[in-house]
Amino acid sequence: MLDSPSRAATGPRLVVAGLLCSFAALACNPMAVGRPARSIPATAHANYLEANNEAPPATRALPAMDVPEHPHMARNGASCMHADPQTTNTYTWGGPVGRDPVVASRAMGFLGGECPTVNFDRDGRIVTVCVHNRTPSLVLLDPETLTVLDRHALPTRRTPRMHFRAAADDTSGGAYFYLDERDRAVVGTADGTIDIISVDHRSSAPHFNLDERIDLAPSLRMETGLDKITAVMPDWQGRYWFVSRLGVVGVVDGVGGARRQHALHLPGEEIENSFSVASDGVYVVSDHALYRFEVDASGAPVVVWREAYDRGSRRKVGQINRGSGTTPTLLGEDFVAIGDNAEPRMNVLVYRREREVASRRVCATPVFAPGQSATENTMIGYGRSLVVENNAGYDIFMTMRHGRTSAPGLARVDIREDESGCDVVWESGIVSQTTVPKLSIATGLVYAYSKLPNSTDGSDAYYFTGIDFLTGVTSFRVLTGTGVRYDNHWAAITLAPDGTAFVGVLNGLLRIRDAALSPTERTASH
Repeated sequence: MLDSPSRAATGPRLVVAGLLCSFAALACNPMAVGRPARSIPATAHANYLEANNEAPPATRALPAMDVPEHPHMARNGASCMHADPQTTNTYTWGGPVGRDPVVASRAMGFLGGECPTVNFDRDGRIVTVCVHNRTPSLVLLDPETLTVLDRHALPTRRTPRMHFRAAADDTSGGAYFYLDERDRAVVGTADGTIDIISVDHRSSAPHFNLDERIDLAPSLRMETGLDKITAVMPDWQGRYWFVSRLGVVGVVDGVGGARRQHALHLPGEEIENSFSVASDGVYVVSDHALYRFEVDASGAPVVVWREAYDRGSRRKVGQINRGSGTTPTLLGEDFVAIGDNAEPRMNVLVYRREREVASRRVCATPVFAPGQSATENTMIGYGRSLVVENNAGYDIFMTMRHGRTSAPGLARVDIREDESGCDVVWESGIVSQTTVPKLSIATGLVYAYSKLPNSTDGSDAYYFTGIDFLTGVTSFRVLTGTGVRYDNHWAAITLAPDGTAFVGVLNGLLRIRDAALSPTERTASH
């Protein structure tokens, strides 16, 4: 029996429709594999300052700092959001110094597509997680062309659709992923799993492969429907530690089918920041207290010590919850630092890390102006110095337009040699609203992402900015773009081993490098 005309045409029509959908996806999806980079649109204004008019001063390298390499993570500077597991936010290699800097960008969505963490594998490729419309993706990028080499979709965040403020406050879903010693991405997903994802090189093009999935539902407080993994990190023995938004601190040990989970709940406390790891333990900050954890003989997490801090009377504008907004920063083998939520000024808090001490707190040093003082970003830690950024007044990207900015301030605080307290060494008046700032030891520059509102028309300009670590003086700035798509919205600055800088913004990823050096010269000089 012959098919009817309509049925006879069904197969070819489906094939054509499928091809059209495929071509449309490639043309319209900015994260499609193989799609050339599309620049982030800008609302350009001719009266913006493109860059500093003066020639940048000579950079001043800082003495080397010993940060131990983690045996179960990629090398320092390439493994995680905060540069290393001790959360120093420092790099041994250089960054841009303002010599004819060139800015390129890659849009990862039509409006969204922010890439908060950028890591690098052994081949120098970018491994990042980008979030578009509540859905994170693990993305492999060519650092020169910004072409997507592969994309792996991760579970969609559980934040209700169209609840922009809740979505903006959601730190789950892979924002704090890391690369392990085999260059595998270890991601705490929105479905309550740890996904371990490698890059498979056996085919003609590299592609992601899910090697293992560890279900943490038995440990998380999933009965509420609200708990979620905030961050995952390994300890020095290779166990996976994880923290959840509703105050769960857990450990996974063993291999494959022999894995075991242990969890400890901190009643009434939330954890919205990542945590830090050193050979002496795991350091976690909740919205009530700072903790040092170890494991007991059974492998379960135990509290070594707990230090409550001033969490304030309210959630300040510029912070995600009522409490500290900082991942703990470890300084050498002796100190750990966080920021609190005190009024009228937040404090930089430094504590001694030993198991037992006569007095644990070294200092509580207030920074920034009264009533305009808060931080949601971790601090830079170098030697006995900390650099803290002011985020007070940053609400959500939709409300920070038409010339509105957060309160100004970037400050350096040093621990006194006799450990009798801490002092503010300098305070810069730049407005660096939300970025995780970084320090290059090779250039002696602190890198921030600043905003200069246009007083003429009320529009917004964003700048990649270098600040002298020793003096707090701005060394250079370069215009990256204008308009809401260039809002940084809590993403980190990252320095690549060749001295290129990357910055996550609301619409994707920025790349900033000095044009004075060729790729070969950049590699040789770093």
